[in-house]
Amino acid sequence: MSGPTLVIELAAPVPAAALREFRALMLGLSSHFSEKRPGFYDVNVPLELLGVDDSREEDWHKPFRPYRIGSLLVTGEHMAPAGFDRKRADRNRPFLVYLMGPDVGDEDIFEAEHEDQPEAEVVLGFRPTHAVNVSAGCNGGVDHVATALLTAAVMDVIGGAANAELLDGQASVVAGLPGLLGITDDDGMVLGTAEFLRAWAAQPGFRLLK
Repeated sequence: MSGPTLVIELAAPVPAAALREFRALMLGLSSHFSEKRPGFYDVNVPLELLGVDDSREEDWHKPFRPYRIGSLLVTGEHMAPAGFDRKRADRNRPFLVYLMGPDVGDEDIFEAEHEDQPEAEVVLGFRPTHAVNVSAGCNGGVDHVATALLTAAVMDVIGGAANAELLDGQASVVAGLPGLLGITDDDGMVLGTAEFLRAWAAQPGFRLLK
């Protein structure tokens, strides 16, 4: 993928019930939905469903909760605001969202990404057994915000902690945000909750390390 990626670290395999909720969330958020395997989704996500409005120069991030956004109501596998046209493609952003780890898939990617992260494990209080990658297919500023908000929505369903690499100077920006779990790797990595991702994405000039 050509855009930013965030990782959700998990302390245990995702239970079957949570995996069903994960699938329902991704299906409900998507104008295009393709399931390559259980827990692996190739999707296009309309910005409106993430609470992002890129038509304004300022204040383009609206608060997002995965079960209601204004008139948006999540019910099983269907959610859409009144009058929303899923066929509109101009504001739909491409993502790969995929669970990985033992007995799930992409175990080699999981092992490579978690080969040596002792500081992260201390902050988390666990050694990740599985993870979810949320990878954007585009690299515009709006894609960075959308990646953070989509990751937070997935975390609301399956739990876990977000793992993100930091750009130079970003450690001081994120240090006081709610939901921060810790900053590691000589200020090169941050770990946080879904609340943290939403607060970080609301900061002026927000950008993830691609």
